[in-house]
Amino acid sequence: MPAPSRSGSTSDGRAMAGEDPYAETRRLAAVTLDGASIGRSNVDVEHERAVAIYDLLAENSFAPLGDTAPGPYCLAISLSEGRLVLDVTREDGAPVVQHQLSLSPLRRVVRDYFMVCESYYSAIRTASPSQIEAIDMGRRGLHNEASELLRERLKEKIALDFGTARRLFTLVCALHWKG
Repeated sequence: MPAPSRSGSTSDGRAMAGEDPYAETRRLAAVTLDGASIGRSNVDVEHERAVAIYDLLAENSFAPLGDTAPGPYCLAISLSEGRLVLDVTREDGAPVVQHQLSLSPLRRVVRDYFMVCESYYSAIRTASPSQIEAIDMGRRGLHNEASELLRERLKEKIALDFGTARRLFTLVCALHWKG
């Protein structure tokens, strides 16, 4: 049997049994944050944004449910009247779908996440490695909780994996962070 390639097909181009032949197109090719929605921030937050976008584009699984044509997709993230706006287009700019989500279910975890992040950024400058590790474990736990909540909120709108949800949550936070 020919060896599988990264695209889920064999070296002779045939899809492997049980593999998704469109897996390479069910992804994000570009992500932008609305400049008017972004709060003022510091260098740590800017770094988090850049890393989240870089990581998200490097590895993601993203597909609007009900879309009949394959991606890849572009995603513009913004805030409007207290709602999270996810505007999905094709690479050529053709609209696919726009989803607006209430941020109310995320407010508590976002607030808690910000408090832990502030402690973390402060600790990395002065605390011992064990103290930093403890704070980071709490930060990761909250990040995971929020990522699962975001995935749950999107489950009937967009198919995405846990890693993609984690990076999207980081970007949602980037829209709120006041630095």
